[in-house]
Amino acid sequence: MKSNNVKLHRVLAAPVEKVFKAFTDADAMASWIPPYGFVCKVHSMEAKVGGRYKMSFINFSTGSSHSFGGEYLEIKPNEFIKYTDKFDDPNLPGEMITTIEMKTVICGTELNIIQEGIPEAIPTEMCYLGWQESLDKLKRLVEPNIPDA
Repeated sequence: MKSNNVKLHRVLAAPVEKVFKAFTDADAMASWIPPYGFVCKVHSMEAKVGGRYKMSFINFSTGSSHSFGGEYLEIKPNEFIKYTDKFDDPNLPGEMITTIEMKTVICGTELNIIQEGIPEAIPTEMCYLGWQESLDKLKRLVEPNIPDA
């Protein structure tokens, strides 16, 4: 079965520590990872090498959902995260690998994401569109500088 890959690049006006936290904190992930029109429920998340996670995306309009999970393969705080993704739906077979590289740059954080092994049933352009929406939400989460009250 053929699989697909997507590559994304962004520069965020936020410190790398804040961007890293957005990828490793369950509440943060639930707020930005689902594309527009979906909500996310994080069932479990242990962001460490060998740790596992499980979450669901729920279509806000229809209530239908799909769940997925995986394992953290590599983590270097504020630099690198690599994890697996596997859908629970047997119609979306295979295991994806997502790699996130973060680098401090003069204006914030350079972010490079590669997702490999996307099931053939998911059109690559739809996956890319979903990631673009998620990264827009990530930007809106990490870029504001809100002082403590």
